[in-house]
Amino acid sequence: MAKFVYRMENILSIKYKLEEQAKNIFAEAKHKLDLEEEKLEALYKRKNLYEKELSDRIINQLNLLEIKRLEDSVEILKYKIRMQMIAVNTAKNEVELARIKLNEAMIERKTQEKLKEKAFEEFKKELNDEERKEVDELVSFMYRQTSEDQ
Repeated sequence: MAKFVYRMENILSIKYKLEEQAKNIFAEAKHKLDLEEEKLEALYKRKNLYEKELSDRIINQLNLLEIKRLEDSVEILKYKIRMQMIAVNTAKNEVELARIKLNEAMIERKTQEKLKEKAFEEFKKELNDEERKEVDELVSFMYRQTSEDQ
């Protein structure tokens, strides 16, 4: 029996590797986004802590130097939060680009798999046609043998 050999198997394996690379890039981008969002959350928590401490100091103790330091700290944190929001948005864009590339790689791989399936179906059809031809020849031979014997 003949063995199926897909002529473009090397292309299919390249598509698998490209898809795997795209998955890794996507995972790295997603991880980076998660880290950036965690940093942003930490900055918000720190800012809220400073704001609470500032309001406590204003209500309880009138230490102007400490109040000024806390106000400056809140302003600095607001700036850092804006910068971190930019970093988060950049990371989101990178994740989206990686997702698009991953989808493209998956589509290309699936296309190659469909081509391989079609080639295999064609191979099976040719093999079946060959077997039918052999059976027909055998039947024809047997028929001639029996008609000659009579």
